[in-house]
Amino acid sequence: MFLHVTEVRYSEAYKFELAFNDGTIKEVNLEQDLHGEVFAPLHDIELFRQAFLNHETGTIEWPNGADLAPEYLHEIGNEVSRSN
Repeated sequence: MFLHVTEVRYSEAYKFELAFNDGTIKEVNLEQDLHGEVFAPLHDIELFRQAFLNHETGTIEWPNGADLAPEYLHEIGNEVSRSN
């Protein structure tokens, strides 16, 4: 099964609550993961909060084109609940 993000909800600071197609819901803190040229603008919390679900790629994306693999987000997230 390919892992995909199915829902994204901004939580606080640099955190999102993400639902995945495997039934897990995880809180993901990206504060320490914003490295490199494409992620540098995301240190502006107002831009960071603008993340949205890209249904074509199955992950979160920001208006500047930055995105992170759903597998990575799943791996670093702390499970909040499971729907299965």
